[in-house]
Amino acid sequence: MFKKRLTLVLAVLLVLALAGAQCPQQPPAQPTAEPTKAPPAKLKVAFVYVAPIGDMGWTYAHDQGRLMVEKEFGDKVETAYIENVPEGPDAERVIRDFAQKGYKLIITTSFGFMDPTITVAKEFPDVWFVHISGYKTAPNVSTVFGKIEEPRYVSGLVAGKMTKSNKLGYVAAFPIPEVVRGINAFTLGVRKVNPQATVKVVWTNTWFDPVKEKEAAVALLAEGCDVIAQHQDTPEPQKAAEEKGVWGVGYDSDMSRQAPKAVLTSPVWNWGVKYVDIVRQVMAGTYKTEEYWGGWKDGVVDLAPYGPMVPDDVKKMADAEIARFKSGEATIFTVFTGPLKDNTGKERVPAGKAMTAEELLSMDWFVEGVEGTVPK
Repeated sequence: MFKKRLTLVLAVLLVLALAGAQCPQQPPAQPTAEPTKAPPAKLKVAFVYVAPIGDMGWTYAHDQGRLMVEKEFGDKVETAYIENVPEGPDAERVIRDFAQKGYKLIITTSFGFMDPTITVAKEFPDVWFVHISGYKTAPNVSTVFGKIEEPRYVSGLVAGKMTKSNKLGYVAAFPIPEVVRGINAFTLGVRKVNPQATVKVVWTNTWFDPVKEKEAAVALLAEGCDVIAQHQDTPEPQKAAEEKGVWGVGYDSDMSRQAPKAVLTSPVWNWGVKYVDIVRQVMAGTYKTEEYWGGWKDGVVDLAPYGPMVPDDVKKMADAEIARFKSGEATIFTVFTGPLKDNTGKERVPAGKAMTAEELLSMDWFVEGVEGTVPK
């Protein structure tokens, strides 16, 4: 019996050995490769606009900056925007909604968005906020603006040479320092080349209202103004000038496309220069709170090409001034260097002294040559 069992066991072992010899040998186990790291998530960037992109002015210029960001960073960024956001509670709601949706950089592009931006920023400390034209900052809130007064001054030189009536009009939005500085810079340019000229101001108390803007320009034209400048969001004042057969100076973007027979030139914004820089720093984790106030030398402001009606000698004069600003030889402080009187005859800045940044950022008086008052 024992021999039979031994024989059976040996037979089974032989069968198993033969089966193993016929099966392919499995390769030794290899170490598991480290999983491929996922690419970094896109930086989500949101823009809050006070007017429609189609205003062809302020908001249009900001949206050109947004598009520049998309072109520069491609699929590394995702941008979004909302147009026609009123200044006030609605702005706070829109800003908060972007933060809740995971946008890590939110750019708010109107002065009246300042307090809503600060309020929402406190609730989202891991989100960067950039407010355009304001003065309040926080650990995660920067302010960004540019010395648009530099090209405004040069546009005033051009306008002062082109007027025949020595009466120029200015359609102005709100009586805040930003607007007052622009009116003053333009007027200083006008009177630099034409001391007899005056600039009359009409306030609309709106950033974006095509009807009001045009009505204000028409009123100025009725008083004999033959150049219409503006701090408004649309080209309507320029269209009014063209319809009257006189000249105009646009703002924000090149408005010659809307009023080619009127527009002498336009002080313009190149927001993309700064927006690309901010996005690059945020993506690198190196961005810090700033109070940015860039000038012509930085490329954030510029002057649009002259219209064909501008004589060569006027272009040459203006180009010489532009070269000074672009080189850094001249700045906004050069423009606002004394002696400067206000339009009541009171000396505001003594000879040889330049206004400080703080004085310019809180400016609430008109220079000599401006007709009108700054409402309190």
